Amino acid sequence: MPENSRTLPTIAAAPQFPLNVSFEFFPPKTEKAEASLWQTVDRLQPLDPAFVSVTYGAGGSTRSRTHDIVRRITHERGMRAAAHLTCVGASREEVEEVARDYWAAGIKHIVALRGDPPEGEDRYTPHPDGFVYAADLVAGLRKVADFEISVAAYPETHPEAASADADLDNLKRKVDAGAGCAITQFFFDVDCYFRFVDRARAAGIDVPIVPGILPVTNYAQVCRFSAMCGAAVPSWMADLFDGMDDDPETRKLIAATVAAEQCRALAAEGVTDFHFYTLNRADLTFAICHILGVRARPGPPAAEAEA
Repeated sequence: MPENSRTLPTIAAAPQFPLNVSFEFFPPKTEKAEASLWQTVDRLQPLDPAFVSVTYGAGGSTRSRTHDIVRRITHERGMRAAAHLTCVGASREEVEEVARDYWAAGIKHIVALRGDPPEGEDRYTPHPDGFVYAADLVAGLRKVADFEISVAAYPETHPEAASADADLDNLKRKVDAGAGCAITQFFFDVDCYFRFVDRARAAGIDVPIVPGILPVTNYAQVCRFSAMCGAAVPSWMADLFDGMDDDPETRKLIAATVAAEQCRALAAEGVTDFHFYTLNRADLTFAICHILGVRARPGPPAAEAEA
């Protein structure tokens, strides 16, 4: 070996320890979109996710569809499903009834959120007889049944929070009320995530804080998402997608590369759990998981096995 040679890290080497992944889906609005959702579920199922979650539309607008999808994922696909549940547009009694229905259906994991305002409204207004904030919802769910409860965390601060410290205090209240895990809003600055975790630990928040990963294929879309949730979009991302508006295949390659490198950087510092915002598309998430060493189980998806 030449004297001036040096040892380099292995290109695209997977983390040296097992990773746990989970996936988020949203209720589709059309028959075509529903078919696409189930194709995505079946494509990702062999990756053996720790759980999959299904969102709850603004103001509870997708309540019945969320319930139906969660039940089907649980009973037809045999996957651990978590249902999103919010405070918006429902009384405490109505929310508790939904929670009891989930428990009776074998769905024991809830992602408890304050929720977004209903369509056409720009500010959150609590239901007069409802839970006011996510911490109240967590406490209410704890009285219904022994749910596994996850909540949201914001490494770059919730846009409606008075300050970063106030936002962290709110997370602490949710954990103190009974939440066992926090899932972050998507972010792109890995250091920002680690700074947030350090602050959370210093504040006495000791539950897992799982990074939420959003594979980006549409730069304009992610800018809209970021404006709503307070996540910063780095300037280098604009450079990466510059000139790619009419080249979707190259955008996918860029998206997979960026998200995989983000996950590898997190894993290099000991992160073992990742939650992917799939946007009901399987290809990017599947590819990223493969790069990270998460392999599909052999055998056909459940839907084919039942056919």
